[in-house]
Amino acid sequence: MKISLFSPFQLRSVSFANRIGVSPMCQYSARDGFATDWHLVHLGSRAQGGVGLVTVEASAVLPEGRISSGDLGIWDDAHIPALERIVQFIHSQGVRAGIQLAHAGRKGSMAIPFAGERLLSPAEGGWQPVAPSALAFAPDYAVPQPLDQAGISIIIDAFVLAARRALKAGFDMVEIHAAHGYLLHQFLSPLANQRIDAYGGSFQNRARLLLAVADAVRAAWPAHLPLFVRISATDWAEGGWSIDESVQLAHLLRERGVDLIDVSSGGLVPNAQIPSGPGFQVVFAARIHREAGIPTAAVGLITDPVQANAIVAQGEADLVLLGRELLRNPYWPLRAAAALGESASWPEQYLRAAPSHSPARRPVTRPETA
Repeated sequence: MKISLFSPFQLRSVSFANRIGVSPMCQYSARDGFATDWHLVHLGSRAQGGVGLVTVEASAVLPEGRISSGDLGIWDDAHIPALERIVQFIHSQGVRAGIQLAHAGRKGSMAIPFAGERLLSPAEGGWQPVAPSALAFAPDYAVPQPLDQAGISIIIDAFVLAARRALKAGFDMVEIHAAHGYLLHQFLSPLANQRIDAYGGSFQNRARLLLAVADAVRAAWPAHLPLFVRISATDWAEGGWSIDESVQLAHLLRERGVDLIDVSSGGLVPNAQIPSGPGFQVVFAARIHREAGIPTAAVGLITDPVQANAIVAQGEADLVLLGRELLRNPYWPLRAAAALGESASWPEQYLRAAPSHSPARRPVTRPETA
């Protein structure tokens, strides 16, 4: 059967209406970790726009796991109701909802980007970041406190508790964030991890924390619901994490019940030389898909419907996740369907603007999460 961007996609018991997803994008608009009306409108409008999956931005599993004071949180049961409200609206549009579970590690305790990139002072509520080693991300970032075994155990438990909260909020999928220079990526890369214990040195040691988190979250997350992991396929820096290691890691994650690798790159060091261009990371998703035998999602400067369709049709990835393009145009999937001659499912309230061949959206029933 010919697969296209608008073909349905199944992972475990969850069916996605098409192969287009909203990439998790930090909005830096939370208050004490709580989602606000901004998140409801931002995420809800993308759900109205015709994607198959909306993934909520990096949500900190601990208060000190935030990048900034404006990050979303999922470290407290009190965060659940606001997230549940968002999930319910996403589901009402026939769209699946996921959330990215994250810990910033050494990139934490920063001001929100709108206030300029600077370290928060203690008077502003700043905190002590943690990391595998006492290596700052950049001169204007904090020197992190290296994690001991007790701290590592707290991190693993925090991811598990966050996954349980995500289940209570009704999410169809959780994604473990191990990319973009945040804590789990810091353990993977020798550029940030200079430990000499069981968590440093060899590939197996550097992957140990992520594999432990994946095992623990998979055990806590229902067997009928999918688990994603986002990785940076390469650090784009000499001596750093590589695509060869990413393929090896993907094999191990697949064996542990991870269902999809969300393939990005970079973020570990500030001076990386990244040859950015349209679809520049797709080659990594394609290689992991091919060599590790696991579904992948492609991200990175994917803007054109024909380009996106080709990624799926040629088997380079199973999902295409859009970031900035969906900020510019939340209704990109509806435009893409028209460009590709596909049918798109429009909100009933907007049918007067739809092409005559596009049917109204019919909400889907999500699987039971209990």
